[in-house]
Amino acid sequence: MERDTIVQKLQEIFARVFQEPGIQIHDGLTAEQVSRWDSLSHLTMISDVEQSFGIKFKLKELIGMKNVGELIQLISQKTT
Repeated sequence: MERDTIVQKLQEIFARVFQEPGIQIHDGLTAEQVSRWDSLSHLTMISDVEQSFGIKFKLKELIGMKNVGELIQLISQKTT
């Protein structure tokens, strides 16, 4: 899947889950930079990403993820 398509879908998911319509995702974005990103919203976001892209993450992959760029890369790997 093209990176632009992944980013566009993630943008929509992040805006909905974190209730920030104007949020702009980028590779370096982390949970600390989003006011409503807590443990519950994180689980919701991951679930929405898995459902939207038709993929499943392993716990090891989730634990190692440090920012949105790594999430985009992982989605790209799982959808090609």
